[in-house]
Amino acid sequence: MWFLVAGVALVLLKWQAMGPVAQWPWWSVLLPFGLALAWWAWADASGYTKRKAMQREDARKAARLARQKDALGLAPRRKK
Repeated sequence: MWFLVAGVALVLLKWQAMGPVAQWPWWSVLLPFGLALAWWAWADASGYTKRKAMQREDARKAARLARQKDALGLAPRRKK
């Protein structure tokens, strides 16, 4: 995601001819988009994306169970 934000910012700066980015070659301005593509390919191939999705799902499930236990009065007693 950060590669895309950087890429869009660099393209806008190049297009508006602002700052030192105006003098950069186009390949260096478009490089973050290639890096984003490489990151997504690696993340999908390695299973990183799926692991992160499962971790978010597990955290939501644990939070929901904790809220339900607390609402029923089954939550463990807190030490004072």
